[in-house]
Amino acid sequence: QFLLIFIIFFIVYGRCIPFDFQNVNQILETIALELQNLIQAVDHIKILATINGIGQMVVEDIIDSWITILVSLGITMIISLLFIMVMRWIAAPVIWCTILGVIGILGFVIYYSLSMYIHLNNNPVYNSAAGSNINAIVKSYLDNKNTWLCILIAVSIILLITLLLILVLRKRIVIAIALVKEGSKAVSSTTSTIFFPIFPWILYLLVIAFSITVGLYLASVGDPLYRVVGLNNSTVEGCQCTGPPESIYENGDYCNPELFYQYCREPITSSFSKQAITSCRTASCHFQRIDSPKLVGYFHGINIIGFFWLLFFISAFNEMVLASAFSTWYWTFHKTDVPFFNITISMGRTIRYHLGTLAFGSLIITICRIIRCILEYIDHKLKKFDNEVTRAVLCCCKCFFWCLEKFLKFLNRNAYIMCAIHGKNFCSSAQDAFNLLMRNFLRVITLDKVTDFLFFMAKVLISTGMAVASHFFLKSPHSNLDLNYSFIPVVIVAIGSYLIGSIFFSVYSMAVDTLFLCFLEDTERNDGTPEKPYFMSKELMKILGKKNEVPRHRYN
Repeated sequence: QFLLIFIIFFIVYGRCIPFDFQNVNQILETIALELQNLIQAVDHIKILATINGIGQMVVEDIIDSWITILVSLGITMIISLLFIMVMRWIAAPVIWCTILGVIGILGFVIYYSLSMYIHLNNNPVYNSAAGSNINAIVKSYLDNKNTWLCILIAVSIILLITLLLILVLRKRIVIAIALVKEGSKAVSSTTSTIFFPIFPWILYLLVIAFSITVGLYLASVGDPLYRVVGLNNSTVEGCQCTGPPESIYENGDYCNPELFYQYCREPITSSFSKQAITSCRTASCHFQRIDSPKLVGYFHGINIIGFFWLLFFISAFNEMVLASAFSTWYWTFHKTDVPFFNITISMGRTIRYHLGTLAFGSLIITICRIIRCILEYIDHKLKKFDNEVTRAVLCCCKCFFWCLEKFLKFLNRNAYIMCAIHGKNFCSSAQDAFNLLMRNFLRVITLDKVTDFLFFMAKVLISTGMAVASHFFLKSPHSNLDLNYSFIPVVIVAIGSYLIGSIFFSVYSMAVDTLFLCFLEDTERNDGTPEKPYFMSKELMKILGKKNEVPRHRYN
């Protein structure tokens, strides 16, 4: 302020000061306030410039390394396909080594907890003063022998339960591994199924683009509404609206922009000039919203319902086509007789006979999802009231419908498989699938957990390996790339590799689920006689202690 006073004094010394500038303190306060706002604006501009610069460098890195990214993603596709093909040989070692590793880790935790308990029991640690930071609190717990005793008991119980489950489910784990191997054979024999999910993904993008376009068009239907803002915040004389009655506005009134800017003016008086008329500097006719007809709200609801319904329908179509292809492979007695265009035939069969089944099944999931969206909307609206009872009820409802949707998706998936096998309608297929799965509940749980873990580990392994490989390649002198942020292409490769792995292994998962239901149906319908031979592989028959009375090669 001293510097500002000196500058102003130097400028105005010996001059006639106008009346409007006699209050120097007010001038200084105004200048200081404007200077502070200017500094804040400069800081914000610096932040935006920094973000813009970082964004430009990131885009430059992506453009410079796009060949490396595409090559890495292409290698990921090849590795995923090879991984699925060799799964028939590595599935058993991976799963059993994982089980033994879990048992070993639990055993080590028990040993370490027991050692710490004995050590602290013989050499107790006394804390003279309890610390307030997190490290002191954790140390106080770790220096307490009862903590290690609790860990010892809890982990011992977990290990005991794990060993009992392995002993009880060992045969079912072997069956699950054999089905994983069969899935590898099925996918390898019909390689076109690997690339089939690209078609549903294109349909997903089209549905999303169409729904967004319809939503934008619906949002623009109606008349724009404008409201007067800041009319009381004008100069001392105030913003005055003259003219016809429809152009006389008050703050908060709805306004017509043309009338407002034509008839609303603000008089300005200064010591340098006479009274002048200018446009309102602070008041304006501000756009508020689009006044849409009530019918548009219903159209928005129809658009949302159609959006979810189409997405679930495409997902059901994908599952039905794959289930039809893999069930054809399983129920073909001689695998060399599987049609060459198996996936094309399955797609044609689905379009011709099962579109109604898919529409009905996807409609059920859509209704459940719409209910969940309504509950989320109600929860968002009721947050300002902060009612514990209401929050508890909504939380229970959301949890229930989330579980219901997961169950319905699981049931629909197996209903589509049964429909692909027998060609029945949705309700009959869902009932048959549910009864068949309930009769083999332990096998279902075992297979589901084994395959989920195996596929997750495979996706993580592939994406991590490709990310590490791309990192070392970009750092090597062979890349000849001068990147600003070398981790950006690595992150893109990691995410892209995981998505590609998810596409490939979703097909593999569908193959395993389809073959599992076919296997259960095979064990219940057939008995190995010449009239009812088993269609399962020799390995599965060996595990179950079954065999065909007539060898497979003797059938015509």
